[in-house]
Amino acid sequence: MRILLALIMCLLAGCSDGLVSTDPSRNKPLQPKATDDIGEFTGDKPVVTPDVKITNPITGPLEAYGPLKQRIAGLSLDHAVNMFHALEGRYPKDYDEFMQRVIRENKIQLPEPTKGLHYEYDVENHKLLVVKDVE
Repeated sequence: MRILLALIMCLLAGCSDGLVSTDPSRNKPLQPKATDDIGEFTGDKPVVTPDVKITNPITGPLEAYGPLKQRIAGLSLDHAVNMFHALEGRYPKDYDEFMQRVIRENKIQLPEPTKGLHYEYDVENHKLLVVKDVE
């Protein structure tokens, strides 16, 4: 009990000031890595569906993180493509127009996919896909 009281008194007195760095670059919140690296889907790589499969109740949230991250990335890009369609009356005619008019003009950054996966845009179906890297 005395140790707890001493710790509380120390914290109230300002002994924890040394825990915060005076270097502003070290006090920034952690940001997830993002990318705008999206390839063109050619159909020769296996597509990964973002199905959430929880096998362990303790690590379930970690197992769901990757697939949910993929779904959210797909939804945000679907919205940007639909906005392009609403404004232009058509979908992007090719991969280059998609990258320029949808990704770069809107400054879209997607969360980095899980290791061994990457993003590709399906021009024909106007969808963002996550595909497995082929070695």
